[in-house]
Amino acid sequence: MFTNERYLTCGVDSTIPLELQLFMWECMERMQGAKDYLQVFELTASGPMQSISHSSEEPEYHMEYLIPSDTPITAKVYIIDDGDHSTMLLAEEY
Repeated sequence: MFTNERYLTCGVDSTIPLELQLFMWECMERMQGAKDYLQVFELTASGPMQSISHSSEEPEYHMEYLIPSDTPITAKVYIIDDGDHSTMLLAEEY
């Protein structure tokens, strides 16, 4: 899963900085073992840091990241693998 062509929606492109997009794809690449077709990323501000909570349901997975950011954002992002391609989208675009 998640080794196919990657796409993102216009909402992600206009809302999520490229560095964060690349970071979330890298989080996916580093996951060991089986992966759920739906990966969830919760982005929140934590002072001057960008907090990223990455989770999935089956198998259960949860990881927290803090990275420096001049302009942390708040958003919920999904990465979905449908077998043919992987798409990064904002939760409200689902």
